[in-house]
Amino acid sequence: MRQERRWNLVALLLVAALMVGVSACSRSQATEEEGGSSDAVKVEPVQGSELSRVILTEQAAGRLGIQTAKVREERVAPAGGGKAVTRKVIPYAAVLYDEQGSTWTFTNPDPLTYLRQKIAVDFIQGGDAVLSAGPAAGATVVTTGSAELLGAELGVGGE
Repeated sequence: MRQERRWNLVALLLVAALMVGVSACSRSQATEEEGGSSDAVKVEPVQGSELSRVILTEQAAGRLGIQTAKVREERVAPAGGGKAVTRKVIPYAAVLYDEQGSTWTFTNPDPLTYLRQKIAVDFIQGGDAVLSAGPAAGATVVTTGSAELLGAELGVGGE
């Protein structure tokens, strides 16, 4: 299982590198034609952490196809049976794995601003990840475009 997660991360980072690289090429060409700068993505360190905030232009977010969903709070019962509990639930598409197998999601705290947040997945149920720790109910998480945001945050495929 750990090896599978490692391969999933490798595949994710390769996709991110390709997408960010392609996006960077498109961004450079488009902004050169428009006579502007290539500031479609800005990465700012978050003070007191090892994380960075990724800020996109509206055009960059559109090109990346960023899609989001709200964190829901629901009563869920584990598939193997057991008592139903109230947990935070996000689409499984919003879950990212790092090379150590830790789980993350990107939140969208402000318009066009994305911040990676550590989560703890209790179990997977259908297309949802049931969390034992993570963003508050009602918070916005990224379901499409997370790989590209991770690539931008980590500098994969940068110019």
